[in-house]
Amino acid sequence: MKKEVKNCQNCKKDFTLEIEDFLFYEKIKVPPPTFCPECRTVRRLCWRNEMSFFRRKCDAPGHDEMLISFIHPNEKLKVVDSKYWWGDEWDPISLGKEYDFSKPFFKQWEELRNSSPIQCLSNIKATNSDYCNVAEGSKDSYMCSGSWRIDRTFYSNRISYTTDCGDLYVCYRCELCYDCLFCTDCYRTRYSFNCKSCVDSCFLYDCHGCTNCFGCTNLRNKSYCMWNEQLSRDEYLSRLAKINLKSYKTILELKKKFNELYIKSIHRFANYSKMVNSTGDNLDGVKNCKFCFDASGTRIEDSKYIHWVALYAKDVYDSGPGIGEGEMIYEAFNTGIGNFRNLFTSVVYSSNNIEYAFNCHGCDNLFGCIGLRSKKYCILNKQYTKEEYEALIPKIKKQMDDVPYVDKRGIVYKYGEFFPAEFSTFTYNETVAQDYFPLTKEEAIKRGYKWRDRKISEYVTTMKAKDIMDSLEDIPESITNEIIGCEHEGKCIDRCLGAYKITKDELSLYRQLGVPLPRLCFICRHEERLRKRNPMKLWHRTCMCEKKNHEHSGKCMNEFETAYAPDRPEIVYCEKCYNKEVY
Repeated sequence: MKKEVKNCQNCKKDFTLEIEDFLFYEKIKVPPPTFCPECRTVRRLCWRNEMSFFRRKCDAPGHDEMLISFIHPNEKLKVVDSKYWWGDEWDPISLGKEYDFSKPFFKQWEELRNSSPIQCLSNIKATNSDYCNVAEGSKDSYMCSGSWRIDRTFYSNRISYTTDCGDLYVCYRCELCYDCLFCTDCYRTRYSFNCKSCVDSCFLYDCHGCTNCFGCTNLRNKSYCMWNEQLSRDEYLSRLAKINLKSYKTILELKKKFNELYIKSIHRFANYSKMVNSTGDNLDGVKNCKFCFDASGTRIEDSKYIHWVALYAKDVYDSGPGIGEGEMIYEAFNTGIGNFRNLFTSVVYSSNNIEYAFNCHGCDNLFGCIGLRSKKYCILNKQYTKEEYEALIPKIKKQMDDVPYVDKRGIVYKYGEFFPAEFSTFTYNETVAQDYFPLTKEEAIKRGYKWRDRKISEYVTTMKAKDIMDSLEDIPESITNEIIGCEHEGKCIDRCLGAYKITKDELSLYRQLGVPLPRLCFICRHEERLRKRNPMKLWHRTCMCEKKNHEHSGKCMNEFETAYAPDRPEIVYCEKCYNKEVY
């Protein structure tokens, strides 16, 4: 066995399969992929919509109420509210189909999907949080997605255990925080990036254990620092009192100054802790993982090409977002909580030996199923005995090779490929594919992806963002009655919604935090934060350190894999040089 160079079916570029890859494919008994790692990721992300919401009627029998849904009303699918989907008014086994060996498997699966009820949102155990998606345990929260057990949190994405927060991205265990990215265990921290255990602070980057700090980078366990200058307590409080943090104009000026400081600061080649023999970015508790991003847990190991993984994961390839508590998982997202050998799955939990399934819970030995709960030995939702199932599966996999699905671009889908992107219920620009691998409409269509032009607000705006009073203290309660035109007016590169509202609970949070009202719709704010993160790609680079007091003569020659592209302006150091300067 040796590594091989293959040509990607999709982008036509070469990619390498290492010996470790072949060993994994052999372990889970699937053929090697025909798409390169990036194309595999994009194809999977085309199936996940986290933040694009629409209104459409409930398609459940006898129901005609309007729903908030992540599926566009033009999609001819049976979209139902979550109570109906989880209830006993329908039986997914009754939709079961006999396998047709004359038709491609993926077409048969699509037909089953089109006849099956689909939840309007993935929002489990929600309390007063109807506008949350891909969420569990939300309470009194609004417009949050990819979340886990949050309370009174607004306009945030990929968060867990947050309370009284707004405009967060990839944050854990935070309280009273606002406009932060990659922050953990922070309290009353605002406008900060990549911080841990910081309290009563603003405009921080790469600071750990800091209290009462403002406009600082690369600090550890400091207090009363402003723009990286150590001050006395009284001097710090005196200077801080002169800054009007409730003024929107002031915040814009501070963001500009802080960005200049950020560029001049030192950047470790990767953001991580407790990492062993791994590559990627934003990692905590990973071992023997390659090309791994946004992963944090007690034990994540022996995995590759994964992102947004939490808790425990072992032998996981090409998976995420939303993986945790599982082993032997391949080409999956939203899968975990006690899973073993899940291949080509989405929204599958507490299940074992599952292939090509969607929204199945507490099941074993399924192939091509949708919406099943506590079932075993089913194919396309049809029930079989154990013996019948085990006899059919090898025949179906062979038929998938003999009668493959061929998409509009001529790409061949045999056993071992994830679902074709053209079968997705979403268009490219409605999914997280656009978040992490952004394309223009023309580029997306050229590559064979679907696209849907968004309406720029179906509402008539009652005021413009520029007309909002500058200081939070001057904002009247009546602002909650206004429909505010986004400052971008749909003319930006983002998926601008055109207009937004300030809810009463949201206004209350801004007053509690002491931050000015936003002038952009929540999608534009979200995409501004996305642009601050590193891409899910790696480049081979050399340390940029030239300090004379370090353990090298001249420029440091240490090499590493980093998510900082060579043309980026940041100063990127290896681990040793970074520790000399920061710790």
